[in-house]
Amino acid sequence: MYKRYRTDLTDKQWKLLEPIIPPAKEGGRPRTTDLREVINACLYMLRTGCQWDLLPNDFPPKSTVYEYYSQWASDGTFDEMVNKLREQVRVKAGRNPMPSAGIIDSQSVKTAGPAIEVGYDGAKNIKGRKRHIAVDILGLLLVVVVHSAGIAERAGAKLVLVKLMSYFTEIKIIWADGGYSGKAFKAWVKEIFNIIWQVVKRPRKIFKIVKFRWIVERTFSWMNFQRRLSKDYEYLPHHSEAWIKLSAIHTMTRRLKPG
Repeated sequence: MYKRYRTDLTDKQWKLLEPIIPPAKEGGRPRTTDLREVINACLYMLRTGCQWDLLPNDFPPKSTVYEYYSQWASDGTFDEMVNKLREQVRVKAGRNPMPSAGIIDSQSVKTAGPAIEVGYDGAKNIKGRKRHIAVDILGLLLVVVVHSAGIAERAGAKLVLVKLMSYFTEIKIIWADGGYSGKAFKAWVKEIFNIIWQVVKRPRKIFKIVKFRWIVERTFSWMNFQRRLSKDYEYLPHHSEAWIKLSAIHTMTRRLKPG
């Protein structure tokens, strides 16, 4: 298939995602939409940051693309894509499919329009939302939770941990930066999840690459290549999470099947 845009999936990349997409519902009209083109449209929007109204005409209608995007954001299809691709990348790298360690961090971003769950991050001087992510040792996305920027790091980390540990039961240790310090919080993590919470602090007065912390910071830098993520343009937090998952899908499909 001819690639019109750099973000279009190749045949090999599409074969990675096609089996994960839910089949059409029984009893309705036959599905006529090319779902590969729907994903191509989402990846185009992710990379360029264009508005729904400005989606090029050679993609399916914007209403069709949005309907599938919204459905997959809600029914776990994007989660399934991330999980399946991550397992394949880890196996290709010689690691177990399921991780035993994770790194957690957050990124505060401004909202660009009307939105719910918006707050003020006094430390970063940003009014908007906070993207809380956990990644594995390769920097691959495990979970993401988007919430008000006014929620403190440790409170946000609790939301991430509940989501993380419900699926990744083999995790034994999580690394975090100094913003997640606190004996009470460390004890809470140990008591509830029986894992080690290790804070890795940055050395003072000298520049030094901090062990493990650079991994999650690199993941944020991968996200920064996607203009849709330059700000939070979504009204609903779970739609913001969906774009971050799409960014991870974009990265992993190209790692498994380079274009």
